[in-house]
Amino acid sequence: MQEHPAGWGERWPAPAKLNLTLRIVGRRPDGYHLLQTVFQIIDLCDWISFHPTDNGAVYLRDPIPGVPEQEDLTIRAANLLKKSTGCSAGVCIEVEKNLPMGGGLGGGSSDAATTLVVLNKLWNLCLSTDKLMELGLQLGADVPVFVNGYTAWGEGVGEKLKPITIPEQWVVVIKPDCHVNTKEIFLAEELTRDSKPITMRDFIAGDWQNDCLPVVSRLYKPVDEAMDALSQYAEARLTGTGACVFAQFDSEGAAREAFSALISNWSVYLARGLNASPLHEKLEHGSV
Repeated sequence: MQEHPAGWGERWPAPAKLNLTLRIVGRRPDGYHLLQTVFQIIDLCDWISFHPTDNGAVYLRDPIPGVPEQEDLTIRAANLLKKSTGCSAGVCIEVEKNLPMGGGLGGGSSDAATTLVVLNKLWNLCLSTDKLMELGLQLGADVPVFVNGYTAWGEGVGEKLKPITIPEQWVVVIKPDCHVNTKEIFLAEELTRDSKPITMRDFIAGDWQNDCLPVVSRLYKPVDEAMDALSQYAEARLTGTGACVFAQFDSEGAAREAFSALISNWSVYLARGLNASPLHEKLEHGSV
């Protein structure tokens, strides 16, 4: 009999997401904005390994310089899971960080979601996906979509999710050399907060607007420049509040051509859109 069950020490994916549209349709009394968005998982990933500890401690193998360990979202997720279930087990978390921080790709939220989902399995807690999504919302508005693990139509503050199936296109993503302050964007006076709600049919027909784009482009010149550069190859769009911008391509060849042309001047990524998260593929089939 193995000392620890399968799954410990393995590399688990924490994929990125794109917001394919972002409409602000209102505001709650507490100041949170009401959104309509489409989250699509893409196959760019951080990778996380979990190692059992004997003393119940939760810690990072390699803390991120400048980030207090207890504020790291993976640590917060593990501690939240322990607190909510009374679990006494511990874990050492090892994160291989590939996704850019502050780019709007959801890297930190995805890391938290992978921690919740995988430790639920490794600690044999048997919490439902709905319960894990509820816990995830305490860590951030984007965490539930990664826990859910499917491309989704999102409403509310982004937590009301309906899984959808859309084309799994190739994407080219540029990370401009800046870090967009999300709070600053949502506090901007000129931000549109009364967009007319749309339907999924409208989105499929090409209604892809991002209400944050005008504000972000004005305040962050590198984002505006990245939009211009990517627009030479396909329609460039902003994901969330940015800073990353992206374009979708119908063929791998066209995407690779744009990627190759841009890589000498930009931090650029080539990826594929997915309807199902590689995390869930690994959970179900044991491989990604």
